[in-house]
Formats: sequence, structure tokens, C-alpha cells
Amino acid sequence: MKKFFFSLDTVLSYKQQVLDSLKAEHARILMKVRECEDAIEKLEAEHRRCVLEFRECRLNGMKISDIHTYENYLDSLGVKIRKKHEELAKLREKEEAKRSEVVEAKKETSSIDKLKEKKFKEYEKAVQKEEEQFIEEFVATKRAMARIMG
Repeated sequence: MKKFFFSLDTVLSYKQQVLDSLKAEHARILMKVRECEDAIEKLEAEHRRCVLEFRECRLNGMKISDIHTYENYLDSLGVKIRKKHEELAKLREKEEAKRSEVVEAKKETSSIDKLKEKKFKEYEKAVQKEEEQFIEEFVATKRAMARIMG
């Protein structure tokens, strides 16, 4: 019997490439999300450290210009933190959209994969049936030859 051939192999291969590409893009976005989360964490830690330092300096007495410097720095940190949170929200939306694309591509790929498995099982059954038929013919021929030969 001829070798198993699945007519949608090229489509399956293409869909798999698309899926792999989407997974790679999703991974890159996830990496950006983690980097943004780390940056927020560092900025917030710096903000907390600076607030503590500012309180300590105020207790010990400090110049008005130094107070303004601390306040301006803390304000700028607050702005940076808000911007990073906005960036993080956008990245998470992007990640969610990409994840949906990956899920859809996975569904398409797996449906073609299941069809291929089904066709392969049908092929195996046909091969088995053909082999059984060959064996039956062989046995029948051998019996007929045995009767003829005596």
C-alpha cells in the first residue's frame, strides 16, 4: 500500500509556523510586562526611600531650598510611576490580545491535527484490512495448491 499522505500537511505546517510566531511575539510582550513591573517596583522603592530620608532631614532641620528639591524630586518620581503604570496597563492589554490570537491559532492548528490523526487511523485500518486480505488469499492459494498437489 502507498505511504500515508495528508492533503492538508502544507496548511498544517503554515498554521504551525503562524502559531510559533505568535507565541514568540507573546513571549516578547510578556518580557516587556515583566520589565515594566520591575521598573515600577524600583521607582516605588526609590520613592519610599526618598520619603523616609526627607522626613529624617526635616526632623533635623533643613533649608527651604532643600525642601523644595525633595518635593520636586518626589513629584517627578510620582509622575514617572504613574506613566509606568499607564505603560503597564497598555502592555497588559497588548498581552491579552496576543494571548487571544495564540489561543485562536492553537485551535486552528489542533483541529487540523485531529483531522490528520483521524485520517491516519483510517489509513492504518485500511492497511490492516489489506494485509488481512493478502493473508487470506495466501492461505486460500496454499490450500488450493495442497489439494492440487495431492
